[in-house]
Amino acid sequence: MIDNALELKGISKDFPGFKLNNISFSLPKGYIMGLVGPNGAGKTTTIQLILNMLEKDAGEILVFGKDNVESENAIKQDIGVVFDSIFYVDSWTIKDTEKAVSLFYEDWKHDVFNEMIKRFDLPQNKKIGELSRGMQMKLMLACAFSHNAKLLILDEPTSGLDPAIRDEFLEILQEYIKDGERSVLFSTHITTDLERVADYITFINRGELVYTGSIDELLGSYRLIKGRARDLTAELKKSIVGLRKTDMGFEGLMEAKKATQFKNCVIDGATIDDIVICMSKGGTR
Repeated sequence: MIDNALELKGISKDFPGFKLNNISFSLPKGYIMGLVGPNGAGKTTTIQLILNMLEKDAGEILVFGKDNVESENAIKQDIGVVFDSIFYVDSWTIKDTEKAVSLFYEDWKHDVFNEMIKRFDLPQNKKIGELSRGMQMKLMLACAFSHNAKLLILDEPTSGLDPAIRDEFLEILQEYIKDGERSVLFSTHITTDLERVADYITFINRGELVYTGSIDELLGSYRLIKGRARDLTAELKKSIVGLRKTDMGFEGLMEAKKATQFKNCVIDGATIDDIVICMSKGGTR
């Protein structure tokens, strides 16, 4: 029995001036994993390697237990992809899109596609280039659901969407994984979305893996520490990641266990945003 939808083992890729180095993580079936990191961290490169759009230099990628290169055609029958911009032809209508895309999938369900188009209230005869950003995203989702994709890979799908459409999108993702057989890898800068729906987080910074595991464990491991400028001792300074100083005081990220030692400071819970921002400033501790 295959327990993981996706496994990366020691994946590396060299570019001039950048290296994705030794990335390893697993996404269990039936869960949502957020893929986070600042711009240029290596998130999109990681997704392109999973989809075999780039050739890796080292490591192994398994999708449903199969090698992503050796079994590429079979694997892609079970993967749905939603990028930050649509890759269908602008002059196509929604009907044209279904006709073209369905040719690539053995298990395409016309009735499911029509049901999703109705649910999303998408106009069948409108051209792709005339659709709003939210409608284009829904069309890509409709296509993914219509060939019964068991793994959704999302690269910044909600950037630029209004809060109401983002909220609907997150509800769709939670509904999608309910059967315990389908999984989502969700790369996004909108980390509040992940705090709502993700079970796991993988954090990449400067091509290096910083953390992969439970979102609750990550949020429980760090605290945001704040204090007056005069309270910033050399010992305290050494323990803070991503230190920010002003005339009024300081703030930064600290391991939760260490934070309890500093009684004269304000200790708050850290968000994913806090962790990503502070670690991006202060390295990959």
